[in-house]
Amino acid sequence: MIILGIDPGLGTSGWGVIESIGQRLRYIGCGAIRTNAKEPLAQRLQYLHEQLQTIILTYQPHESALEETFVNKNALSSLKLGHARGVLMLTAAKAGLPVAEYAATTVKKSVVGVGRAEKSQVMMMVKQLLPQATFDSEDAADALAVAVCHAHIGNTHRKWESV
Repeated sequence: MIILGIDPGLGTSGWGVIESIGQRLRYIGCGAIRTNAKEPLAQRLQYLHEQLQTIILTYQPHESALEETFVNKNALSSLKLGHARGVLMLTAAKAGLPVAEYAATTVKKSVVGVGRAEKSQVMMMVKQLLPQATFDSEDAADALAVAVCHAHIGNTHRKWESV
């Protein structure tokens, strides 16, 4: 099963694609979608949509997973992040992908073993789980972590459903 993990953001959205074969994980690709902060919100959202569409067409994932967002003290920032998440979720759903959501603590616990792990710990474990992975941003590493989390949790759910 090919899984697309997404770390949503308006300025930068990380993405990571892995293949889950039983308990084995294989790195396929990752990167970051960066929008231009000087452009109007609508154009930035359109750019996110178009770039994610291209990623989906290129890698042909079977499922997708996004990290849930937390409410920021700055309401406007939270609202804009919500717009970005909505566009990313809709793009995946319109492509026919199931979309799962995971809290950041769930992702960290699944990958590192501790729900309050530091970003550096997440990056280190992603590199250990996916040794071929090369990522140049925390966003891409976080997206790969979301994909790994979905592979772990999704496999468990699929096993329970078959019982």
